[in-house]
Amino acid sequence: MKNEKLHKDFKEAVAYINNYNRLLPADLLLKLYAYYKIAHNNYSNPGSKTPLINAFKANALIQAQDVSPEIAMQTYIELVENHVRKLS
Repeated sequence: MKNEKLHKDFKEAVAYINNYNRLLPADLLLKLYAYYKIAHNNYSNPGSKTPLINAFKANALIQAQDVSPEIAMQTYIELVENHVRKLS
């Protein structure tokens, strides 16, 4: 039951970010990117056409590499709650 709630809360947080229309700090976006990828067990290389953006994304993934998918989901939710919803 707890796992279902985590997945539901994670999907809601992702939807909230996808529909968010204000500018967010780059460091926050990179953290969200990394935790989203880890939550989905997607460790593929970043696909930006800009090498510098790929480097920042790869670095964000490396910094969070030891996090489990469940912890990544929880951290993503916390970032949204503590840093995005408070701005609204």
